[in-house]
Amino acid sequence: MGGITLSLDGCNALVTGAGSGLGTFLAEALDAAGASVAVHYHGNKSGADELSSRLLHPSVVIQANLDDLEDVTLLFNKAAEALGPIDILVNCAATQSQDVSDLPNISAGLWSSTMTTNVDAPMRLTQLFSAQEALGKKGGGSIINISSIEGCRPAPGHSHYATSKAALEMLTKASALEFGPRGIRVNAIAPGLINRAGIEEGWPEGVAAWKAAAPLGRLVDPKDIANTCVFLASPMSASISGTVLTVDCGLSIKPGW
Repeated sequence: MGGITLSLDGCNALVTGAGSGLGTFLAEALDAAGASVAVHYHGNKSGADELSSRLLHPSVVIQANLDDLEDVTLLFNKAAEALGPIDILVNCAATQSQDVSDLPNISAGLWSSTMTTNVDAPMRLTQLFSAQEALGKKGGGSIINISSIEGCRPAPGHSHYATSKAALEMLTKASALEFGPRGIRVNAIAPGLINRAGIEEGWPEGVAAWKAAAPLGRLVDPKDIANTCVFLASPMSASISGTVLTVDCGLSIKPGW
């Protein structure tokens, strides 16, 4: 193996949406691999603070509204000021409204805010990440965008969300193409239905249908996504860039899914 490992010792990471949900698992996994982590949150300060208190390596908690691109810029700058140059950027935060049933009912405001948070904010953070070389950062690094299997197949009522994830996947590929010569790798993870607290009680019919359809017969464990994130951030994936890695318990290979 030539001594290449999953270690992220000495690396600094920024994880958006780390105050709760999947982002918490991603931040914990990067920290366990040796990285210092900037924990971004929007509204869940207590969750972000509690997470930061558990991390083994230096961390900083930063609030930002990703619907405001000026706030997005401040987020990145604060993370770099607190930890040093950012080596790993994980765009996990996303918004997904459940208040619409079909495309004609999506308001311009909802469409715009979904695209701003799910596409424009990752794009701005990607720009800032790539601009660090001009400020003296050594080349290279890894950007990991959290997409969804809806990026390739929308669910009814999710047109705005699915479109934003498809755009994020194309941003992933375009960024990988442009930044590859500078040693910056850009990849995406497309999870399926993630197992989270209360989902089986709150949506029993959906969970049952997923388990019946997925070849592995279960929901996606958030730790599996976190482990994939560490792999993509580490030297173990040095030749992987521009890839969308699907983590869905095999659902997308099922005929008629």
